Amino acid sequence: MENHTARSHHVAIVGSGPSGFYAAAALLDAADSDSGLDVRVDMYDRLATPWGLVRAGVAPDHPKIKSVSSQYDKTAEREGFRFFGHVSLGEDVTRDELLERYDAIVYAVGSQTERRLGIPGEDLPGSIASVDFVGWYNGHPDFVDLAPPLDTERAVVIGAGNVALDVARMLLLPEADLRATDTADHALDALVGSGVREALICGRRGPREAAFTTTELRELADIDDLAVVVDPEQVPAGIADDDTLPKGTRRNLDILRGFAENGPDPDAGHRMEFRFYRSPVEIRGDGKVEEIVLGINRLETGEDGRTRAVDTGERETVPTGLVLRAVGYKGLALPDVPFDESSGTVPHTEGRIDGDEHTREYVVGWIKRGPTGIIGTNKKDANETVRHVLADLAEREPIEHADDIEAWLRDRCPDLVDQAGWRAIDEHERGRGEPHGRPRVKVVSRDELIKLSRP
Repeated sequence: MENHTARSHHVAIVGSGPSGFYAAAALLDAADSDSGLDVRVDMYDRLATPWGLVRAGVAPDHPKIKSVSSQYDKTAEREGFRFFGHVSLGEDVTRDELLERYDAIVYAVGSQTERRLGIPGEDLPGSIASVDFVGWYNGHPDFVDLAPPLDTERAVVIGAGNVALDVARMLLLPEADLRATDTADHALDALVGSGVREALICGRRGPREAAFTTTELRELADIDDLAVVVDPEQVPAGIADDDTLPKGTRRNLDILRGFAENGPDPDAGHRMEFRFYRSPVEIRGDGKVEEIVLGINRLETGEDGRTRAVDTGERETVPTGLVLRAVGYKGLALPDVPFDESSGTVPHTEGRIDGDEHTREYVVGWIKRGPTGIIGTNKKDANETVRHVLADLAEREPIEHADDIEAWLRDRCPDLVDQAGWRAIDEHERGRGEPHGRPRVKVVSRDELIKLSRP
């Protein structure tokens, strides 16, 4: 049985990505404060491994960003924290069963699917959502068998944010750079043998409206054998001189202008081209992607001050065998939890789920606010929610925890992965990577992950 004090409140966090770990840390901090609350946290994930997009979303050639996982490891080692992996809400356990056993539930499930383009040919083989492609090269078990067609010379990426830049860059990285990463082995072999030599990044608006971060743009100049192509007419001289623009935007425009002025290296073996004012109109092909039709846009500013892309009616047809759709993520509804289909989020007020008569269910992260911000944004977001969780817990007595939650889970989920099991997986992966100078060699088979997690 669990040895908790009479004042212990139990909180379940569903989802083990950044927002979930920041929420866990803030909740556990309550026990170290003068709040009078002893809070215990159980973190659930449907995968055997934690960290969410830090493991399965961040580009493998960005290990510094992935290093934030060391903070999550520290949280996981704190007294009062437990990890329960390979548990699916709605399949292995229900919302009502968690409400019976926990004083509060915090949903931190992120945005697990893509936003659709809504154009003809979108579902042709060779048209792939970036969320699937990213999961494939990062070793997410759901996408191991994706097999993207990399025998094409040109890939077209739809989107003008960091994810679009990530997938384009992963297609064009030199072999030596790829082999130094934790790219999943099945994807590593495919990318090294890829026939893709050019990635065309298409944004529906202009360079001012693009959502790239400065660091990601700047690092393109350091990639060997890569020519970066920007049309000088799309980034004219003086484009970055507008003091009303945010500093980050001006820096990005300076970088893009520099690429345009310098021109591409004619001897480079790979090419990345930015083409703004382009929207996908149709994807064509006989049983697979063979070309994409782009609409050429102009910008208009509406009465609300927002800049919109307006179709001019002009068209441009680009031959390609691979289209990667990187126009954003979208949340999925949770079983029996309120959900707004239009925004892909759970309706809430500062993290408290609207319509929750128990005041015991909360949200953090992308399922709360939509897929915006960087990893660090989730900390402030989680702290806002946790303030309300703690205030609500302080107003009521803890639920009687007659059941041993872990024993109940192990009976329900024979393949449960606990924190010790994840540590065994983590050590195994790191050990496989060390002889090759790689951060880790990921295990992608569910069966192997379960086997490794067992004592």
